[in-house]
Amino acid sequence: MVHPAEKLEGEAVVPGDKSISHRALIFGAIADGTSVARNWLDAGVTARMVDCIRALGIDVEVEPTGFGQATLTVHGRGLNGLTASEQPLFCGGSATTMRMLMGLLATQSFTAVIDGHEGLRRRPMERIAKPLRQMGAIIDTTDGHAPLTITGGHLRAIEYTMPVASAQLQTAIILATLGAEGKMTLHQPGPARDHTLRMLRYQGIDIQEDDDGLITFSAAHTELKPLDFTVPGDMSSTAFLMTAALTVPNSAITIQGVNTNYTRTGLLEVLQAMGGPIMLKNEQTQAGEPVADLHISAGPLDGVEVKGEIVVRMIDEFPIFTVAALHAHGTTIVRDAAELRLKESDRIAVVVEEFSKLGAKITPHPDGFAIDGPQQLVGATVRSHRDHRLAMSLAVAGLSAVGPTVIEDAQELHESFPGFVETLQKLGANIESHE
Repeated sequence: MVHPAEKLEGEAVVPGDKSISHRALIFGAIADGTSVARNWLDAGVTARMVDCIRALGIDVEVEPTGFGQATLTVHGRGLNGLTASEQPLFCGGSATTMRMLMGLLATQSFTAVIDGHEGLRRRPMERIAKPLRQMGAIIDTTDGHAPLTITGGHLRAIEYTMPVASAQLQTAIILATLGAEGKMTLHQPGPARDHTLRMLRYQGIDIQEDDDGLITFSAAHTELKPLDFTVPGDMSSTAFLMTAALTVPNSAITIQGVNTNYTRTGLLEVLQAMGGPIMLKNEQTQAGEPVADLHISAGPLDGVEVKGEIVVRMIDEFPIFTVAALHAHGTTIVRDAAELRLKESDRIAVVVEEFSKLGAKITPHPDGFAIDGPQQLVGATVRSHRDHRLAMSLAVAGLSAVGPTVIEDAQELHESFPGFVETLQKLGANIESHE
């Protein structure tokens, strides 16, 4: 149960970036030697990747160090050191795990089956399978979805134009190219998260990207150096605390060590454009990734139009952006975000459905939504739809609602941000968690 908050104040640290944590595990597995990643995200969204990598014969150690934080040790065996799993590789609800594994398994000479729970089985996988087939992998899907069977080996690097800007598609193709002959040329239609490129460069791979998003490299028989770094805080997790501080009156908080990679700061830039008082301090670079402390204070927001390339850079943050939009003066319009309908849930539909229970008036569009604000929310009972980002967004909305808010299926709160409730409580929120 979430009660209205008088103010939030203090300092916070969020668990490691999810995207970088996934990559640390998978690239550590195929590195030559032992990799160590501190402040690694220890959560449901990464647990499935751990299970799958272990099932492929790699020793993985996860030593918890705090809420959602751990030191990850991966005893890499090189690209050819994986072994076939006797059981299907189960990805739970993690599309990132499934799509990255498709690229990795395309390099292997054995056959593997990949599956997930019902929600993941609804997510499209043909977009990943198509270029991997062109490279020489044999992939059978279930009408374009999981479960799927993949047999790799004997791959040829390709020139490929991505239909959409997608870090998961980009990473799958690059992973497969690590075991392929020839030169890869990858055309991207817009900016996508570049964590894979940064990590591979850190591991000694010469991979190039020009100003137009053209990625090229030849990597056959290249050895990857082990990793040894600290994972910066996850911007997507930071988004919930950042929005809470902006929308709860009299708040002032500092979030330390956050990943400020340009491909991840879409929401930050939009909130600043809305007038949100957000300052970056102590900016530095760690293992190729930009990092900074964020200082956020409560303040008035103005409506804004969100469209074009910035949508890709905040695609995971639209549920929590809804909270900011409901507090903003004027009209907020979101366009070019049809990808939201293909997430853990149809995020446009469920955002409209659940926020309307709190009294919000949101007009849905096929590729986005519109909100006239500000709107005063009223506490009510809402559902998470098994979508962790929706659950946390509803919790933040409850902090500035009139009366208590009850979130059903609240266990989803810990899927990507373990310690979410405890962190808000430390900052002054009154949240009761009944697990």
